[in-house]
Amino acid sequence: MSEISRGTRDRIGSRADELYPLVRDIRRDIHRHPELSFQEFRTTALVRDYLENLGFEFAPRYLETGVVALLRSLNPSAQHERVVVLRADIDALPLQEENISDFCSGEAGCMHACGHDMHTAILLGTASLLSEFRHELPGDILFVFQPAEEKAPGGAKPMIEAGLFRDYTPAMIFALHCFPHIRSGNVALREGSLMAAADELYITVHGEGGHASAPHKAADPILASAHIITALQHLVSRVSSPYEPAVLTISSISGGHATNVIPENVVMSGTMRIMNEELRSTFHHRLKKTVEQVADALGVSAELDIVHGYPVLVNDAAAFGLARDAAEEMLGASHVEESEPLMTAEDFAWYLQECPGAFIQLGTGRNEDRKGDQLHSPYFDPDEAALKTGMEVMSYTAIKALARLAGG
Repeated sequence: MSEISRGTRDRIGSRADELYPLVRDIRRDIHRHPELSFQEFRTTALVRDYLENLGFEFAPRYLETGVVALLRSLNPSAQHERVVVLRADIDALPLQEENISDFCSGEAGCMHACGHDMHTAILLGTASLLSEFRHELPGDILFVFQPAEEKAPGGAKPMIEAGLFRDYTPAMIFALHCFPHIRSGNVALREGSLMAAADELYITVHGEGGHASAPHKAADPILASAHIITALQHLVSRVSSPYEPAVLTISSISGGHATNVIPENVVMSGTMRIMNEELRSTFHHRLKKTVEQVADALGVSAELDIVHGYPVLVNDAAAFGLARDAAEEMLGASHVEESEPLMTAEDFAWYLQECPGAFIQLGTGRNEDRKGDQLHSPYFDPDEAALKTGMEVMSYTAIKALARLAGG
């Protein structure tokens, strides 16, 4: 397969059409039975049974949930150290679904509101499709069905730490994700930094309580908290360059319970999103100083806890170019868009620190406006026609990547 013919693309498109009803049913089954991060036991069993029937080789269990399986080429001239990875995430969100359909979530307070049911079904369909090329592939394809993308520290990092990339040394890795702002049938890509690093911020302000009529006899943590919030926003406007995307949001504040009582403590939390790892480090240092010194100036004390989240997701230039070319050849150039940077985060970024790869945005948007049709919404309802697009793009990208590695 050093050269990829039009016939190969036609085979992929035809088989994706034929597999679509099955893959749609799989997606709906997973959607009916969502499972939270690190609790995806049913989904893990479903994926494992499906791949076992295709004759895949299974890797060790790196975590309690999730599946890693190898499609080994049966091409006599294949080089088995030549490996490309395809990844899907399998967990759901703690969210009550508000859609009305015959395959809505059957689990109270749990929903696939980020499209991971779509991703899992697409990758299973891709596994079926690519298994039909196993006598032609010049190398092997590793399928990673990863748990816990939605819950920091996520499933990617512990899988890597458990030995995923010691047992396999892939040349490239690819994944896709549903995006409702992109029309179904299209994909979008971007070279370089695509998604932000995300850290969780937890601030506790300690003061001295007292009567609200005599604030001079107390040390007011509420007033200090207001000044801390304002000061933190200056980091975005005065420390980061206007050309560097950065977001710092305090999204929760709690303190006090009565109109005439100054409380002793205030607790705040929020998030920081940055597209530059060096600036991220600078912000960590300045955040701590700002919180502590503003508090001290107002006669209280404060402590900051930063929970480090996912790193910046950076698409490798060569992998991006290959994925873009594959999408344009498979779908047509008019169906491939240039993505804008996103301040959301993804633990696929951990893989990209170990292996060159690319993250592809899969359009799931419909022509008509739909209530709340956005990620993490209780009304999220992706266009299932995107399942076919996803299978086509993932299958052809893997084939093209192996052909490129083989010198084609």
